[in-house]
Amino acid sequence: MDTQVIVVGAGPVGLMLAGELRLGGAEVVVLDRLAEPMAESRASTLHARTMEVLDQRGLVERFGATPNRPMGHFGGIPFDLSGVTTRFPGLWSVPQTQIEQVLAEWATELGADIRRGDEVIGIDAGEDRVRVHVVGPGGCSALTGAWVVGCDGEHSTVRQAAGIPMVGSPASRELLRADVVGIDVAERRFQRLPAGLAIAGRLPSGATRLMVAEYGTVAARLGPVTFAEFTETWQRVTGEDISAGTPVWLNTFDNASLLAERYRAGQVLLAGDAAHVQLPSGGQAINVGVQDAVNLGWKLAAEATGRAPAGLLDTYQEERREVGRRVLANVAAQSALLLGVDADPLRTLLSDLIRLPAVRDTLAGTIAGLDIRYGTGAHPLVGARIPHVALGDTTTTELLRTGHGVVLDLTGDPRRQAELRRAASACAVPVDVVCGAAAGPLDGLTTAVVRPDGHVAWVDSGGHDPTRVLHGWFG
Repeated sequence: MDTQVIVVGAGPVGLMLAGELRLGGAEVVVLDRLAEPMAESRASTLHARTMEVLDQRGLVERFGATPNRPMGHFGGIPFDLSGVTTRFPGLWSVPQTQIEQVLAEWATELGADIRRGDEVIGIDAGEDRVRVHVVGPGGCSALTGAWVVGCDGEHSTVRQAAGIPMVGSPASRELLRADVVGIDVAERRFQRLPAGLAIAGRLPSGATRLMVAEYGTVAARLGPVTFAEFTETWQRVTGEDISAGTPVWLNTFDNASLLAERYRAGQVLLAGDAAHVQLPSGGQAINVGVQDAVNLGWKLAAEATGRAPAGLLDTYQEERREVGRRVLANVAAQSALLLGVDADPLRTLLSDLIRLPAVRDTLAGTIAGLDIRYGTGAHPLVGARIPHVALGDTTTTELLRTGHGVVLDLTGDPRRQAELRRAASACAVPVDVVCGAAAGPLDGLTTAVVRPDGHVAWVDSGGHDPTRVLHGWFG
């Protein structure tokens, strides 16, 4: 066997997963068909929860000064995202090229083997290992791993080779997108015109990003869009002539809403766009994908290194497929508001409702990924993300930098600390015990068990024994 885990795709999802796997001690090779990273930044918006998980790994500082916008939108209807409880409210503008650079450097520092120019053309999955067939600069070759994860986009070779079907609604509307230099058009935020939808915004690079959807068109294109087709569509919808401009890049996308029937087939798993395809409204794809990787990474690392308790890896599908389903439903509603010819009455109603603080903040939490809760529990923190809380000279966020599980002892009782340390030391997956006093969201608790992905597994307000919980999650 060449390695423990083969990740196919070196985009943000695959690179985040590679770093998470290395934190968990697993050997990982990342394969990508491109000889060099993409020069195009098709995704550039990070949400609050994604910023939180990047901060858990100490990566936020690597991005430098990051522009922040307090206003977001739901189906093109603007509203304020800053009312939610997080250190990263609003939308954070980071080009995909920079995201990939930072994640690639981090994963490489941790020991991930990233191989570019190797295109996966097929896989043979056995009971305990997978053989991946590759075409690269040196010709055809094969790589064997215990596990393969497809992070290779909506047309995933891995998903198709594993025979995992997509279920949902096929595309019914086509949208065109381009970055163009040498034009001067007015900025547009989801402008609905009689002939279609138009969006325009100037990028830091000086190019203008344009998106246009013409009402009545369907997603039936057989080949790539040409700049002539793009300019003709833009003129029909907006009345503006942009043919004197020069395209930096252009592509098409659509409103397909598809979810993988399962996120795992034997030794093969899916994450990111390989598992869920939706209209790219508000940057959901990259954010949901990165969060898939953070949920999967520590679990697969435990499985690959022989330390996982029974059923741990199954929780990846249980937890993240439900998140994918909710995101698709959310985006489908936005698609109807954006592209529906008769959507104006609904838009007017939602514009009124969204002014109500409860509606506004509920939608903000949904878009930002802050409302995700895995499973249920008597305490509202169980299954939810751990709040950022100071614990002496550290914080709950900084405690997650190692990728270990964490037991928070909030009692100040040396005997309780000794009990917790004994229980944690018996776990197969590393678990750190940290003592301190905390107020705010943790007030009234004596103990909390936190997973490596930052979600709370268990809390206690007395002196109950967490051993069963610890062994259930960490072996």
